[in-house]
Amino acid sequence: MRQDELLARWRAEERAAHIHGWDFSYIEGRYSEEALPWDYRAVILRQLRPEMKLLDIDTGGGEFLLSLNHPHRNISATEAYPPNAALCRETLLPLGIDFREADGGERLPFDDGTFDMVINRHGNFNAREIHRVLKDGGMFITQQVGAENDRELVELLLGKIPLPFPEQYLSVAARKFREAGFTIADERECFRPIRFYDIGALVWFARVIEWEFPNFSVDACMDSLLGAQWIQEKDGFVQGRIHRFLLAAKK
Repeated sequence: MRQDELLARWRAEERAAHIHGWDFSYIEGRYSEEALPWDYRAVILRQLRPEMKLLDIDTGGGEFLLSLNHPHRNISATEAYPPNAALCRETLLPLGIDFREADGGERLPFDDGTFDMVINRHGNFNAREIHRVLKDGGMFITQQVGAENDRELVELLLGKIPLPFPEQYLSVAARKFREAGFTIADERECFRPIRFYDIGALVWFARVIEWEFPNFSVDACMDSLLGAQWIQEKDGFVQGRIHRFLLAAKK
């Protein structure tokens, strides 16, 4: 394909780069991630009972939360990103779920000792606030994106730049929860391959995840994208690594 055709295609992907909740279906089949060595949903469901009061911090659009099939009357959720918060008001409130717009890293808008379980998938958290809103014996379970997530892809497109969240390591998070008065019940960390089978999908991905790919654009990164295109044509894909960790802590 000629260079001008590639650039036109990539600019179209750039214009299409919008997301609701945490939905990557737009590039389904054009990229892949190797499965994690744990199942976050299964970890939660092994301990979650219908009568438990559950809080999901930084719920996105509520997609994962609803997949748990927990009684709606026993669910609360928070989200701060305005488009996702609007989606939650449209989808969660009519179900009777107690949704509140709030930043998970700041004070939570709930009374002390309200919840049996607090969960958080890829969102902000404050260990002391979670300790405050949990009942005695309550559990916090989180899956987090690590500091080194997608770094090979970031460096492919943008070169060496600082880590956006340099404290996002399991050891750091576990220390914060111990200091807040928790006992660590489970802790795991891993790196797994992520592959893109066409560079247009990578353009879309980089524009959507702007905190990992700051100031990325097709025009600003044209030479890097052409280099990535050469790799994709040679190997069939460009590859990076995802970085994840799982932490479960008991009050």
